[in-house]
Amino acid sequence: MHRFYVSDVSEADKSVHIYGEDVNHIKNVLRLRKGDEITIGDGSGRDYTCTISGISDEEVVADIVDITDNAAELRTDIYLFQGLPKADKMEFIIEKAVELGAKEIIPVMMERTVVKLDDKKKPRKLERYNLIAESASKQSRRGIIPKVSNFVNMKEAIDIASKLDMIMVPYESAKGMDYSLEVFKEAAGNKKSVGIFIGPEGGFADKEIEELKQAGARIVSLGHRILRTETAGLTALSILSFMIESA
Repeated sequence: MHRFYVSDVSEADKSVHIYGEDVNHIKNVLRLRKGDEITIGDGSGRDYTCTISGISDEEVVADIVDITDNAAELRTDIYLFQGLPKADKMEFIIEKAVELGAKEIIPVMMERTVVKLDDKKKPRKLERYNLIAESASKQSRRGIIPKVSNFVNMKEAIDIASKLDMIMVPYESAKGMDYSLEVFKEAAGNKKSVGIFIGPEGGFADKEIEELKQAGARIVSLGHRILRTETAGLTALSILSFMIESA
């Protein structure tokens, strides 16, 4: 069933009104008609099964048939602090991080970040990132649309992460697999919010690792291989989301 998001829908409503680009997608791309069923997510974890009752050039009206809690959300909020990579790697990371259950992706300009974005380009880049997150959310049937936040530096990222229940940092100098497994188990077992920091292509600077340790970060291993930046975060997310859902 095709999925869309409408933020102002409530359980008291009998129908949902869809506007904007989704109208063209429903009418001219998917070619849906009156009587077809769609799912509307309210962006906060509720799903509305609806039947289309009206289609025009400006709006689609869908009558609510059933309301359920979305089952795709993890009970732990996972924040991915991603050192900004080169080229279009960030787009790939955002798409897959959303599929794997991340609540928010924070692009971080770290010491070894190669990309130097002009301030004028950042809003356009951020807009595209959030469109990718929305598309991935629809595809993976998420109950929310994960946010891609504004670009931050390392100090700002640590300030944000310090408010979370746990900070994890996959890094090659971690204590070992047994220790790392215990950290993942702890994160999956009783933490409501977890931040995962991933370095850019050049990795973390020593100073950044020390700053993260001072903020209480747990340094973990993802195995005996060195992973690319676009692989490391997704590996950590995969492990953690699996452990959360199997606990």
